[in-house]
Amino acid sequence: MLKVGLTGGYATGKSLVAAELERLGCHLIYADKLGHAALSPDGAAYQPAIAIFGREILSPDDTIDRKKLASIVFGSPELLEKLTALVHPAVFALEEKMLADFAARDPQGIAVIEAAILVEARRHTFFDKLLLTSCSVETQIARGMKRDGLTREQVIARLEKQMPLEEKKRFADYVIDTDGPKEATLRRVEAVFQDLQKLAPERRI
Repeated sequence: MLKVGLTGGYATGKSLVAAELERLGCHLIYADKLGHAALSPDGAAYQPAIAIFGREILSPDDTIDRKKLASIVFGSPELLEKLTALVHPAVFALEEKMLADFAARDPQGIAVIEAAILVEARRHTFFDKLLLTSCSVETQIARGMKRDGLTREQVIARLEKQMPLEEKKRFADYVIDTDGPKEATLRRVEAVFQDLQKLAPERRI
């Protein structure tokens, strides 16, 4: 099975590209959803997170309030590192289990893991190929303001905390430019998919 990483910056179109790759036949794993699972009451990071950050991160139903947790770690590299050290190993374990399941069912298929910080977490080396979604900063700002209801200044603040796209491009095998019409982006995704299909039979997990 061909293992492909899909990453990109804030509001660069990762979700659109991931959905199209899934429609075309790839097996998709969404790292953010696995992060939610890791912090769920039966997840591996649930009890350790409460031990470190306290019960104030819990909602009335005893689930972890991710917004509360984010507000605690936001702006504190030390606390963010502690949270990452809890969540990432749990997510990686879930990813590898899903990959093994996909490989057993479809050994010549393509598995894509969509995650925002593959490069930052040095996880990109795990994959056969790395896809990067990219667009102009102005497009990121416009999308972030529209999608998340943020001010221009709030979007810029988010972007300043991320690794620049130009730096991420050094690690990518494919860069999917998402500026312009949606149809153009989908055509680019299909072209990349066709190329990945040629490689898939040559790979195994």
